[in-house]
Amino acid sequence: MADIKAADVKALREQTGAGMMDAKAALIEADGNPERAIELLRVKGQASAAKRSDRGTSEGVVASYIHANKKVGALVEVQCETDFVARNEDFAEFAYEVAMHVAAASPTHVSKDEIPEDQVAAERRVFEEKAKEEGKPENVIGKIVDGQVAKWAKEIVLLEQEHVNTDKHDSKTIEQLREAIAAKVGENVVISRFSCFRIGQ
Repeated sequence: MADIKAADVKALREQTGAGMMDAKAALIEADGNPERAIELLRVKGQASAAKRSDRGTSEGVVASYIHANKKVGALVEVQCETDFVARNEDFAEFAYEVAMHVAAASPTHVSKDEIPEDQVAAERRVFEEKAKEEGKPENVIGKIVDGQVAKWAKEIVLLEQEHVNTDKHDSKTIEQLREAIAAKVGENVVISRFSCFRIGQ
């Protein structure tokens, strides 16, 4: 078994936001390999987040972001389970970062489930017609359209988008950031709604 040093545990905690015991256990399981330990923590964090997803969220914050030119702004409601977490600095920072992203990226829906079926059907028809006009073989049109619909959804759905600040967030999607904060605070975290405001629109 690898000799797990306190400095390694501390470094892993700072990198992942995991608790001390979880970080140490992951390093032991990974035989001291920090990259493998991060993978283990991510898998466990996502599993825990999935378990938490059916828990109620009656607390939270409304965060705002106003661009420096005062012509673009956004409001976002992010819910959690307890007032204790709602007052947590990391949780508040996450909500602010989401509001900033909404102002910059202009998503139209929080999740794919919110896109009306008739809107999806209309997009599919457009992509199908385009594929036919381009002379694509009938047997591959379905797959092409599926891929284009998925790409279109990713462009308009908040949780599917990569955060606009790619340097700070390492090209992670809003959903990945949501999972990370949920794992860090130990509660179900839900982005329930948002609004974007632009002068003249």
